Amino acid sequence: MLWTVLLALLVLLLLQTQLCVCLRVLRVAGYSSPSSSPSRNATKQRLPGAIIIGVRKGGTRALLEMLNLHPDVEVAKAEVHYFNVEEHYRRGLAWYRAQMPFTLPGQVTVEKTPGYFSSPQVPQRVWEMNPAVRLLLIVRDPAERLVSDYTQVLHNRVTRHKPYKSLEELLLRQGHIDPAYKALQRSLYHQHLDRWLEVFPREQVHVVDGEALIRDPFPELRRAERFLDLLPRITPSNFYFNTTKGFYCLLSAGGHDKCLDESKGRPHAPLSSRAFRKLCRYFKEPNRLFFEMVGRSFSWC
Repeated sequence: MLWTVLLALLVLLLLQTQLCVCLRVLRVAGYSSPSSSPSRNATKQRLPGAIIIGVRKGGTRALLEMLNLHPDVEVAKAEVHYFNVEEHYRRGLAWYRAQMPFTLPGQVTVEKTPGYFSSPQVPQRVWEMNPAVRLLLIVRDPAERLVSDYTQVLHNRVTRHKPYKSLEELLLRQGHIDPAYKALQRSLYHQHLDRWLEVFPREQVHVVDGEALIRDPFPELRRAERFLDLLPRITPSNFYFNTTKGFYCLLSAGGHDKCLDESKGRPHAPLSSRAFRKLCRYFKEPNRLFFEMVGRSFSWC
């Protein structure tokens, strides 16, 4: 009887050892239970099917967050700066893909880096990655965008206790607009779009009205859904106006609300009305050229 019990225990021990070996082999081969991590399910990291290319301080973060309301959209949470930062670009597409979210087949991966729009080397690099990629460009009044651009830089400098010139000192030289000011150059939309249209057909670039997106998000989001060939799943009920913040916040299908961070809606740095009028006159012709390129006009100064 004792020998029978010992023999049974020995057999159980051998079976347990064999089971452990089998499980280890399955894990190495990539099999797992349905509750395992996303990387071992049907999801995987894919290169973006759509990129928000700009403009800086035009509402790119708001557009990204709003698109992410759609169940068939997954977004890269941080600006990747792959195509416009040489250190990142040298790491190759495998590194770029690793910055993307996990998606299911049929979902659209969206990345946004506003610096892409005004970087001369980027359009060709994006085309080489995927010539069929969809490009979203959100724009706002270029004069207002310039002031917002300066305000962000000023805030960052003040936070680090560093001095910074006033906006008028940077914008004007001997009483005239200084065309070398970088924030001004970023507002010359026609020049940057022209480089993109040398590489991509116009129908692959969708222009979003940044001011309209803030005033009434739903119509702009519906147009973006059509551009991305998405089923219309975003509805007016996904937005509610926050009277404290003074702009719309987002409400997901699960009932979770999200407002943009405190840097959005930050009061602009001071600029005299005289200098602002000069700025508006300066942008009049560049704006006209941009309107012709995109086939629509905007209520800008």
